[in-house]
Amino acid sequence: MRLVDLLVEQRKRAGLSQAQLAERLGRYQSVVSSMESGGRRVDVVELLDIAEVIGLDVHALIDDLFATPQSTSSAPQSRKS
Repeated sequence: MRLVDLLVEQRKRAGLSQAQLAERLGRYQSVVSSMESGGRRVDVVELLDIAEVIGLDVHALIDDLFATPQSTSSAPQSRKS
């Protein structure tokens, strides 16, 4: 998932381990690991908290997500009547 990839990339650029990010968020490292592995979704409030800790501009993140083409396998399929 592109969002997760961008969050991991920015966390690493910020020089933070999963454990350090988790500590700053007041979470367990396993929660961050689960988010980054795709086993747990990131909600909007968590996204804002993570962005603040890792120095990520959420507006730029959203622009980047919209600029990234979706693969056909993840695009919703239309229903035929």
